[in-house]
Amino acid sequence: MPIETIILLVALFFIIALFYASAGLGGGSSYLAVLALFPLEFTSIRAIALLCNITVVTSSVYLFYKSGFLKFRKVLSLIILSIPMAYLGGSIAITQNIFFILLSVTLILAAISMIASKDISQNKLPRYSNGIIGGTIGFLSGMVGIGGGIFLSPVLHLSKWDKPRVIAATTALFILVNSMAGLTGQVINNEISIQSGLLIYLILAVFLGGQIGSRLTIKRFNPLTIKKITAFLIFIVALRILYKQFI
Repeated sequence: MPIETIILLVALFFIIALFYASAGLGGGSSYLAVLALFPLEFTSIRAIALLCNITVVTSSVYLFYKSGFLKFRKVLSLIILSIPMAYLGGSIAITQNIFFILLSVTLILAAISMIASKDISQNKLPRYSNGIIGGTIGFLSGMVGIGGGIFLSPVLHLSKWDKPRVIAATTALFILVNSMAGLTGQVINNEISIQSGLLIYLILAVFLGGQIGSRLTIKRFNPLTIKKITAFLIFIVALRILYKQFI
């Protein structure tokens, strides 16, 4: 891969990690959207996204734990099914064409969730079963290569699950355990390939971005504006990926 491309990817991953970590997220959907634009094996794309997720949210989980926002007994009901389902999703052998179709649909849903969550979070909805929510999101996340936080966070806000900071802490832990489970499924079932040289640079980029994002509030930008711009870009990339699969 040309050095110019590597530098571009490193810069993009740093920025993604910075913004997402400030909200307790890992950035998996955006990593996938960016990587899908380059000529990489889909098995490599999934693995890189999950490893970057793990790198970013590990610090977030630690900081949330130290601040007392993690309610482990309550979180357990969400992750008890999500972990095995994420492992199952990650272990399923799929073709490259199916992967990119699933990825594009997932990114479109993620973009819609990002745009809609702030506007409808005040509506009262019946409390969903935590196990069903966690298991469903975990399976899809493991198969595609994300942690699932982009879907879980809006659902928890909609169902009035807890206070916003507790939801952010819960989402970070959910992303961490699902990313680890999905990656384990890929490794055990030999559904993984990684360009180690590229991976090292990207891991360093998201680590630095995640450290800054976890500790700083970005005051010069409106978080809602950032989220909507990101959602729009993800949506456009998803349509491009989907279009390429049918031409």
